[in-house]
Amino acid sequence: MSGERQVAVPIRLRSGLVLGLASAIGLLMLFWPLLLQVDPAGDGRVDPPFLFLVLMPLILAVVLAEMGEGGLDSRVLAILGVLSAVNAVLRVASAGTAGLELVFFLLILGGRVYGPAFGFVLGCTSLFASALLTAGVGPWLPFQMLVAAWVGMGAGLLPRGVRGRREIVMLVVYGIVAAYAYGLLMNMWGWPFIAGIQVPGQDTSELAYVPGAPVLENLHRFLVYSLLTSTGGWDTGRAITNALAIALLGPAVLTTLRRAARKARVVRAEPASARVDRN
Repeated sequence: MSGERQVAVPIRLRSGLVLGLASAIGLLMLFWPLLLQVDPAGDGRVDPPFLFLVLMPLILAVVLAEMGEGGLDSRVLAILGVLSAVNAVLRVASAGTAGLELVFFLLILGGRVYGPAFGFVLGCTSLFASALLTAGVGPWLPFQMLVAAWVGMGAGLLPRGVRGRREIVMLVVYGIVAAYAYGLLMNMWGWPFIAGIQVPGQDTSELAYVPGAPVLENLHRFLVYSLLTSTGGWDTGRAITNALAIALLGPAVLTTLRRAARKARVVRAEPASARVDRN
């Protein structure tokens, strides 16, 4: 059976439902500023849903446990540990200066070879391990883990039959798109806290979040905020880093990961009679 027809962590029906539910909840947690309704008769006070910060780690823990039930055997777990450790070191080495983050390059290739479920788990573990090394643990960490998990999962969902140069081109394009998507999603979570929340009767920034405003108005403010603060700098640097790393190192790394995948795959035991006949 071809190695490309198998994945390290298969997504079963129950795992898929848990993964879909967690992703839907994660999207609600990220886009709460656009969904929040404010009572016009109230005092204008806005209480961000900080309960999400408690729920998100629990949701990720449930997803990871469910993925483990779906097929994280010892050999696949060893590969996951190695790739997570390498990704953590790469993130420390690149430090994210001007968006130069190498962690997504290996995450995309790992998800491509081992499948969407493995990519999801790798995204979570890589960001968590790197946060421990860089003292980057904070309320943003669960959201970084979730969005990185989506990046790895998306790489695993790309068409499996594309190989050779076309595969590298496809992964380069995906790496660029994923870089900007990661930046936008993380900006959405932190936008009200960084740009501020506009208070009625006070002169505040035009980029600030306006509670209860129409979705298109707040979305316009958010997009302008993102363009000015990260899209032209950090996100573009991340996109260029992904593209160059995948184009230059992708073929060799893909070959290495696929060789490891073949060795890690569980081989069905031969009947004793077959072994006797062959001897």
